[in-house]
Amino acid sequence: MSGILAGKVALVTGAGHGIGRGHALELAKQGAKVVINDLGSSVRGDGQGRDADVVVDIIRARGGEAVADYGDVSKEADAEAMVRRGIDEWGTIDIVVNNAGIVRDRSIWNMSADDFDAVMNVHVRGTWLTCRAAAQYWRAKAKELGGSYHGRIINTTSGAGLLGNFGQSNYATAKAAIAGLTLTISLELAAIGVTANVISPGGLTRISSTIGAGPPKEPDEFDPEVFDPMDPSNASPAVAWLASEEAQMVTGQVIRVVRDRLSVLKPWHDAGGVSAGGKRFKTEELGRIIATDLFGTRAPGLRLEM
Repeated sequence: MSGILAGKVALVTGAGHGIGRGHALELAKQGAKVVINDLGSSVRGDGQGRDADVVVDIIRARGGEAVADYGDVSKEADAEAMVRRGIDEWGTIDIVVNNAGIVRDRSIWNMSADDFDAVMNVHVRGTWLTCRAAAQYWRAKAKELGGSYHGRIINTTSGAGLLGNFGQSNYATAKAAIAGLTLTISLELAAIGVTANVISPGGLTRISSTIGAGPPKEPDEFDPEVFDPMDPSNASPAVAWLASEEAQMVTGQVIRVVRDRLSVLKPWHDAGGVSAGGKRFKTEELGRIIATDLFGTRAPGLRLEM
């Protein structure tokens, strides 16, 4: 198949349904050969299945190339094997899209440690493991080829991770951690030409249905000729572009695509502060300083730093 990703090999985790499925279909449409990873579990991470087979069949029916992988991203051997699957099948791996995720929502006073750990393991550990496996391969290839290899990592965050959401202290923490992870590996891999970015998508999915967004729909169930703001594949063109050679100069960015809006989200930054003029702040004075200088009118004797 022709397209901006012709000849590339991609891994998409959690690609059996929803947003990941949309990404896999778009990457294949743009010419990539795709490893479709999905454990086939419920949104809580329970059970196993062959959900990936459905997406493989869709891609092959459309003239593309895809293989299924049923590994668990949170297990080191499985994560390494799914990256290796693309190399064994087609000779390389160029693109890693980390989308796999689960939810176990509860308010913090009702959430068990197991529910916290399960979500962190899939989202954060799973993302880190596949990134590490790909980074090790790309670093070796860069040395072999004389210094660079244009690999691509696209990880997934969400509004909950960046803005918070009641009942999701595990999920929101995991999604914020993924943003921090990606910013760091974008710095570590820049020297060999690998980019690492974050996508923040939306849509009707199995996960969004757990917080009242409505019943889930698969990307291939939407009419491709009619824009639907809740189509889970609305962010997939941005993922395909970030995976392309055109995006070589874009790294360490968080790109949000929700409905018909594309935006860039900036990480934590110093929005301005105050100096005590070479002295230590006094506890009893901080109420006035914070209320006036940080969030209101400047306090006398203090210098505003931007």
